[in-house]
Amino acid sequence: MEKNIYEIAGEESVITPQLVYYLDIVKENTKEVIRIAGSAERLWPHVKTHKSIDMVKMLISMGIHRFKCATIPECEMVAMAGASDAVLSYPLIGPNVERFLALEKMYPECAFYAIGDDYDAIKILSDKAEEQGSKVRFLLDVNMGMNRTGVELDKAEDLARKVSVLPGINFKGMHCYDGNHNNSDFQRRLADVKETDDIVDGIKASLEKDGIDCNVMIMGGTPSFPCHAKLTDYYLSPGTCFVYDGGYKKNLPDINLVPAGILMTRVISHPSKGMFTVDLGYKGIASDPAGVRGTIVGLDDAEVAFQSEEHWVFRMKEGKENERPAIGTMLYVIPTHICPTSALYSDILIAENGRITDKWPVTARNRKINI
Repeated sequence: MEKNIYEIAGEESVITPQLVYYLDIVKENTKEVIRIAGSAERLWPHVKTHKSIDMVKMLISMGIHRFKCATIPECEMVAMAGASDAVLSYPLIGPNVERFLALEKMYPECAFYAIGDDYDAIKILSDKAEEQGSKVRFLLDVNMGMNRTGVELDKAEDLARKVSVLPGINFKGMHCYDGNHNNSDFQRRLADVKETDDIVDGIKASLEKDGIDCNVMIMGGTPSFPCHAKLTDYYLSPGTCFVYDGGYKKNLPDINLVPAGILMTRVISHPSKGMFTVDLGYKGIASDPAGVRGTIVGLDDAEVAFQSEEHWVFRMKEGKENERPAIGTMLYVIPTHICPTSALYSDILIAENGRITDKWPVTARNRKINI
């Protein structure tokens, strides 16, 4: 990756550290995602990567109208942007039940979907909806092997049948996220996805045979959506793919996307021979996954020494000590994980053709907008 695709004219006026999205790259990534999916209508992408109403509006302008959300404010954000459909891919527990019902009333032009994996919790949702004279569009959350949320595959059909007759539930299908299907070898990833997709297909067929609606099937994330695209005609829900990051770029060589979310940072100190410090601590870049948190574009001879809250210290490789960047030098860092990185910033600078052209707020960064 060459530095000249990220270098920005007028960089001296940018306060660092700063997150920048390169809109021309984002748009090219979006076109490639649409190509893989077969159409924009098939996409139901996650917004947790960016949490930006402006990004949602851009995706809508490119033909994507359905979105997946992790929080109530993300749902509210996509409704405000003009989305046709939004699924809250997080179990509704406690006050979030009432918040979700309020969301439906406040934004009736958007079709909201809830998910769940526990009968008692889903019944509470049904009861609350019935009290208000409504029925909640609902997708059964299926555990595809990640073991984060979702009913186990061998119990999914039974739960679907029980839930589908609840008076406050309008059963529509299944939500099947498989973040565990992320093998770097595409053929092995495809085989893993097919194994669980075949089971889901059987459950769907059995339910539909008895008249239970399964018209809405939302599958996969960024690593697995190309597999689901080949194996099914279901909706696809990648998220990171539009902005992308260094982790996926390294681990998914079959997906032809380019990191479009970059961190600008300055060298602020030369604390020892061959060492330099930048103003990008772990309060400015995601501290997960374990290991390398980001790579400096065009500076392969720099190795991480350590990182603290507001400082990131590097050491030049032996023999390269005199090639460390000067104090004041602007550096461009590709984060390993862009999703939590974006949430660390209140605003994202937007670059096009090598210049800053706009600033987008991270709309759903907080846990509440109105509801």
